Amino acid sequence: MNDSDPNDSDPNVSDLMVLPLVVRIERAAPPERTDALEAAAMAVLSLLDDPGEWADELHAWQSTGKIRKVVRRARGAEWRRAEALPGRTVGHRTAEVRVHPPVPLDAWPRDLARLQVSGTELTDTRELRPVEPPVLWANPGLSMSAGKAMAQAGHAAQLAWWASSPAERDAWRARGLTVSARTAARDDFAALVAAGLPVVRDAGFTEIEPGSCTFVAEAPWLYGRVSQP
Repeated sequence: MNDSDPNDSDPNVSDLMVLPLVVRIERAAPPERTDALEAAAMAVLSLLDDPGEWADELHAWQSTGKIRKVVRRARGAEWRRAEALPGRTVGHRTAEVRVHPPVPLDAWPRDLARLQVSGTELTDTRELRPVEPPVLWANPGLSMSAGKAMAQAGHAAQLAWWASSPAERDAWRARGLTVSARTAARDDFAALVAAGLPVVRDAGFTEIEPGSCTFVAEAPWLYGRVSQP
């Protein structure tokens, strides 16, 4: 689940900070995959919209020009220990995701550092609901673990937030900062990438090749907002 920011290409940056996300996965009742992706994105948006007492940490993280996120999983006592640490839990349908204030890459709280990173797979067993914007479209040509996809969805939501005007953020906030996460049709993804929408390009630290376009954030107000390289 370890993930990097969409523009970072140097894994040895001394000032690198990460945003920790923890997804609750109980053996008897794991979340739906789409619910987990959407909950991760909403957790990131919650912190961006209202950092509260973690404003300094959020500023330090964003000021590096890198928005690296790492998703770990917890259950039972692990989850309770994660909840005892500073952070904010977002519940979304079957999923619970806790976002913690950004930390230096080599200075994770012990109870978070000991959580598992890789190997988490989630599936969708229920019919997906109709989408509502913003829609975070995953690249259908890439295979990503659930945690990798959660981090990438968080990136897409953050880029969409940055590209939105204050009035557009107000309207989004009034809808509860909700998002829809879906996998794009193969014929549609390239057109979305070329449409001036926020696009996540992965640094390639894990799972996929550097520079891969993993997600595109689409909403009526986002078209043409972002200059494409």
